[in-house]
Amino acid sequence: MALTIKPIADRVVVEAAPAEEKTASGLYIPDTAKEKPQRGKVIAVGNGKADEPMTVKVGDEVLYGKYAGTEITYEGKEYLIMRESDIFAVL
Repeated sequence: MALTIKPIADRVVVEAAPAEEKTASGLYIPDTAKEKPQRGKVIAVGNGKADEPMTVKVGDEVLYGKYAGTEITYEGKEYLIMRESDIFAVL
């Protein structure tokens, strides 16, 4: 499915990875205790700024800050729109 949202300048659209359902020891985590994931997949990339080209591309798996981005819902799916500088690493 092609996303029709086109981010502007140095912004990217990220689809967050699902929250963990179980702990490493096998205990199930209730919805109220689940932490927001800090990783996701880049879905759309802006053109960058004139003096700063974009370094991430569509399809990259990335790590980002805990409070990075703005959450949006588009066609029933949740995404984050954030600046490229909010991304810490490409996996």
